[in-house]
Amino acid sequence: MTSAGIATALAVGLAVGALSRLVLPGRPAAPLWLTMTIGAVASLLGAITAWLAGVQGFSLLGLVVQAGLAAVAVVIVVATTGKERSDSL
Repeated sequence: MTSAGIATALAVGLAVGALSRLVLPGRPAAPLWLTMTIGAVASLLGAITAWLAGVQGFSLLGLVVQAGLAAVAVVIVVATTGKERSDSL
C-alpha cells in the first residue's frame, strides 16, 4: 500500500464522516470529530482489506470498499451513541 493510497483512504473516510451529518436523519448524537475519525479509520481498514484482496492501485472497487466500510462504521457509531442514560445498575 502506497502513501497515495493511504492519503486517498483518509480523504474518503473524512468525507464520508462529514457527509453523514447531512444524510442521517434527526439530531446527531455523535460529534462531528467522532464521525470523521470513525470514517477515516474504517476507510483505512477498507483500503487494507481491498489491498489484501488483490486490488492494486487506484480503482473504483477500492473506493467502493473504502466508502462502504466507512459509511457502515459511521452509521453503527451514530446509532449506538445515545444521549440517554439508563438509571439501572
